[in-house]
Amino acid sequence: MSRAKASREARPPAFWYREARKGWLRRKAGSVLCCDDVPVAQLAERFGTPLYVYSASTIVDRLRAFDNAFRTIAHSVCYSVKANSALGILRLISGLRCGFDVVSGGELERVLQVDKRAARKVVFSGVGKTKEEMRQALKAKILLFNVESESELWALAEVAATLKRVAPIALRVNPDVAAETHPYISTGLRKHKFGIPISEARSLYAWASGSRHLKVAGISVHIGSQITEVKPFRATMERVAELVQVLRQDGHQIEFVDAGGGLGICYEDSSAPEFSHHVVAYAEAVVRPLRGLKVHLLLEPGRSIVGPAGALLTSVLYKKKNDGRRFLVVDAAMNDLLRPSLYNAYHEIIPTTADSHATTGRENVDVVGPVCETGDFLARDRELPIVNEGDLLAILDAGAYGMSQSSNYNTRPRPAEVLVDGKSVKLIRRRESVTDLLRPESF
Repeated sequence: MSRAKASREARPPAFWYREARKGWLRRKAGSVLCCDDVPVAQLAERFGTPLYVYSASTIVDRLRAFDNAFRTIAHSVCYSVKANSALGILRLISGLRCGFDVVSGGELERVLQVDKRAARKVVFSGVGKTKEEMRQALKAKILLFNVESESELWALAEVAATLKRVAPIALRVNPDVAAETHPYISTGLRKHKFGIPISEARSLYAWASGSRHLKVAGISVHIGSQITEVKPFRATMERVAELVQVLRQDGHQIEFVDAGGGLGICYEDSSAPEFSHHVVAYAEAVVRPLRGLKVHLLLEPGRSIVGPAGALLTSVLYKKKNDGRRFLVVDAAMNDLLRPSLYNAYHEIIPTTADSHATTGRENVDVVGPVCETGDFLARDRELPIVNEGDLLAILDAGAYGMSQSSNYNTRPRPAEVLVDGKSVKLIRRRESVTDLLRPESF
């Protein structure tokens, strides 16, 4: 099977089936699931399960698609660290001369661990920055603070004065634009905790300009996450463009417009357009209202870059029935991938072997983990090919908000993480042990 053909038969393109022509995999199935050029079963055999696997080539391709789509305007891609904060992935992204969007001092420290010079391309977002985090960011000389309240503004001015620094700021305005997404990740309405009402921004910018320790540098906006339609982005940027003109008339030098992130991926619809086409439509929606304003556009993609680049591998422990309902009990759980339990999110689940010459049949199952919660599920009433105990499954589109939301609930060590680039395999995070979990505690 050619890679071009295979990539159309499995989503996302980082993961594809190919014929097993030699070795022990050939005895197991006619074709095997690969990440780039490496069979994922080999990774599971080497590193164990549950296991997060990422495709470096997919991350690079998607970042380049962003750059290409926005080539008509001065811009910087500031990868949203909260989507996946693995140091190995941050190093890969930093090597492409990208910036970063952080929402905590811990995330900033991760960026600095990878490359201290990257601080000059960092935007610091979030509604609850502490003064210590502000000091950390000012000392690192980050590009921009996205300020979300009047109280935060004055706290930042106080910290900057203590350090005898000037803090470059953009106010995060709330445009009151509805985004068709899960209510937990919608952030652009007046009822949400994020940002400053756009109607109040003008007066707050005037106050900020009166402080010699604050430098008004831009406007920031972010309306939510996992948004698959581009119309809300355009409506948002139209309101931002109007505000840019008003603020410039007031004498402010608005250099940056931070459009935030939020571009969604298609977890379920395999007929969705190619990513390169989707990001071009997104770029057109964002850029058109800004034409002629001569601003530097900041973009904060996260999920759209790393989501489809990752999969969570899990082994089937047991098959069972309860009053006719069928369950696959696997070794991954809600502590490894929280999205299904938290958002009732859909992730495609596929076997890692596929026999192209015969069919094993299909069945409806609940895919559940070992955690002692009824809410510990990865899929409910999902039609899957019939698999056996000991078989390996891949949970796709798990590169974003998978490992970064993981926990040690039930004293479960978190999975290892592996970065694959072509035929190269790199362990970027070893599997935790129970000893690791107990080490900070005393009794």
